[in-house]
Amino acid sequence: MKHRIIVKYKILLVALAISLVATTNAQQTYTADWNSLDARPVPQWFTDAKLGIFIHWGVYSVPSWAPVGKDYATYSKYSEWYWNRMVTDSSKVGNAFRDFHNKSYGPNFKYQDFAPEFKAELFNPDQWAEVFKNAGAQYVVLTSKHHDGFALWPSAQSWNWNAVDVGPHRDLAGDLTKAVKAKGLHMGFYYSLYEWFNPLYKSNVDKYVAEHMIPQLKDLVNRYQPDIIWPDGEWEYPSDTWKSKEFLSWLYNESSVKNTVVVNDRWGKETRSKHGGYYTTEYDIVHNENAANKKFEHPWEECRGIGGSFGYNRNENLADYETSDALVKMLVQKVSRGGNLLLDIGPAADGTIPVIMQQRLADLGAWLKINGEAIYGTNAGDQALGKDIFSTKNNGNVYLIITAPQNTPIILDVPNKPSKVTLIGADKIIKQSYKNGKLTIQPIDSLSQPAFRWLCMGG
Repeated sequence: MKHRIIVKYKILLVALAISLVATTNAQQTYTADWNSLDARPVPQWFTDAKLGIFIHWGVYSVPSWAPVGKDYATYSKYSEWYWNRMVTDSSKVGNAFRDFHNKSYGPNFKYQDFAPEFKAELFNPDQWAEVFKNAGAQYVVLTSKHHDGFALWPSAQSWNWNAVDVGPHRDLAGDLTKAVKAKGLHMGFYYSLYEWFNPLYKSNVDKYVAEHMIPQLKDLVNRYQPDIIWPDGEWEYPSDTWKSKEFLSWLYNESSVKNTVVVNDRWGKETRSKHGGYYTTEYDIVHNENAANKKFEHPWEECRGIGGSFGYNRNENLADYETSDALVKMLVQKVSRGGNLLLDIGPAADGTIPVIMQQRLADLGAWLKINGEAIYGTNAGDQALGKDIFSTKNNGNVYLIITAPQNTPIILDVPNKPSKVTLIGADKIIKQSYKNGKLTIQPIDSLSQPAFRWLCMGG
């Protein structure tokens, strides 16, 4: 894997922007209204972390199938939507799922019949945590319960539809939490507010929220003390119906993680990019038309898979997976705009992480081991520096991350002369000149120079 040059230069007498996120005030009381809840700062650890690992794993990991190809939209390729697409989708997407299911399992085989086959017999949480640590990730978000309602912990609200009662007969969420925290990483949970086919949800949503959803969420918090609560499936009702404000008031004021927990913006059909904690995008799909390719003035996070699906999709081939270089560039792009990247893996039903996903994470970690100084704990840099040139800032340093060959000098507007320009990961000072507010950095043009490896990708 070829690497990118990261040029670091010190700007004298220039005050850098102070981080937009302050430390949470433990003395603050938050009432159940958005004005109060939105005033709670996102804890600093999250905005410093930059890279997290998302994990979609559950009953849907048994069939592990979704259509691929340009004829299908992004959401159509999510294998974790298998049950819903097969039962309710009358489009060509649903037909594709039904055709595969009937051919592979027969029309009388129900989704619930997959649960005993979700065995996780090879699941090694310590090995998973080691993979995440070596990838350079600072936090992990596990799907504790997706829209099918199957819980990965012994939830009383999901009797006989959880990983302890059926399938693995194991507290998957608890075991992974212990392993992840032992590695010094932050642990969080994705949680679907709604459930496609829960009879209580379909008949009486208010009773579902009061007797099922809220007790489950509080159980997750009280049982595992997560650092992140990542709700989803909020789009069918406003936050008032989900009692989101009441839950967040409890979370911020009374829970054991009130000072450290981070939440996203998926708390009701009106809340994305408006209310909650940090804002979320998904496969670069944004829910605010003005947000695309913009530097948010608010903490935010892009989530996506290494391939086209969040859950494992056996139908994907090599071309459906992002290359290691593309993933590094993706991380750089998000961080340079002030965001985090939550990169998803889809483990197999037996509890193994597909080797191609492990390889991609290892490459990302190798790059971060050398160049992480320009990523972790940084703020958004200057935009529009030029094609394939990104920047971040931290502690008086400006970092330039160059993601493609630059065969001509790089000329940047810099208000003060840098003290020096150096290459991260190499004992080398870069040739540069400064005149009339313009910093000119000479490209490294000799393949014999070891530092060239940090200059470009694909060259």
